[in-house]
Amino acid sequence: MTTIHEVAAAAGVSISTVSYALSGKRPVSEKTRRRIEDAALALGYQPDAGARMLAGRRTNIFALTEPLRADTHAPTHMAFVLATAVAARRRGYDILLLTDEQTSEGMNRVAASNLVDAILVLDVAPDDERVDIARAVRTPAVFIGLPDDQRDLTCVDLDFEAAGHLAVDRLADAGYDRVLLLGQTEVSYRKSNFPRRLLRGVQERSDSRGVALTWAATGALASDVGAVRASTEAALDDGIRAFIVHAVNDVHETLLEVLQERGHRVGIDVAIVSAAASFDTALLPVAVDTIPLVPQDSCELAVEIAVQRLEDPRLPPRIHLIPPTYRAVGSVPPARE
Repeated sequence: MTTIHEVAAAAGVSISTVSYALSGKRPVSEKTRRRIEDAALALGYQPDAGARMLAGRRTNIFALTEPLRADTHAPTHMAFVLATAVAARRRGYDILLLTDEQTSEGMNRVAASNLVDAILVLDVAPDDERVDIARAVRTPAVFIGLPDDQRDLTCVDLDFEAAGHLAVDRLADAGYDRVLLLGQTEVSYRKSNFPRRLLRGVQERSDSRGVALTWAATGALASDVGAVRASTEAALDDGIRAFIVHAVNDVHETLLEVLQERGHRVGIDVAIVSAAASFDTALLPVAVDTIPLVPQDSCELAVEIAVQRLEDPRLPPRIHLIPPTYRAVGSVPPARE
């Protein structure tokens, strides 16, 4: 492990000058400071976190609160955790992961102890109890998701309402006037905000475009193959040939299986749009048009905003919505008469 002595020797200065330059406790010339920082970077030197905290400086640690509940879809949530960790590390920060279901306790604890420089909040609930904590503590907090009460908060998320609009527009433009939305699990509409927002966007645009919408949640606690099959078969029997899927990859695969069994060809007989998919839809048995939810986009922006707020605490709170994009691969053919 590189020591402060080695940094001082490489920069040609005293140990105390290195300490002053890296801690900011006393002024050091810009030329000397840069020489010291370059030497520290080249040698991989990291000041002791405890010393930084005692000096009142940054710890270079972000807390990430992610309540892993029994109903959590682990692959999706861990994609966001990984994307956040990578984005933070790229900017010189480590992540302290708080995974208890009651993450408010951990959030209070790290804020009170000055253990972290900022707090990043994942899996945001409509009535998230962490909202009040974020308003009460001095530690900057950035929500990756939107609670119902967004007053005085800084939040980053995909514009799910706009994603719902985009999905309906693509199908309506192709001539479809009846659509089945295969949504998230029933519990997610109670405990998470984003499924409601996409559903609201689909409903709003369906109403304005004259599209008859049928909506089905995909099971009680997890993707229920039986529920997905029943909803898909009922829609096909009723003459529906256009589908929006806002669910995990298992739901997509079950839909595709039912369509194949019933002799319907995606991109020829039926249309599918995968809305806000956080997994790689290219791995599905059949290619489908996708409006992707890219964890890196939200997490990179959230980390960048956290760093900006540390640099300038006067920055006002703001809601940052990422515009959706549409990736067409030919799964939405013109509707047949």
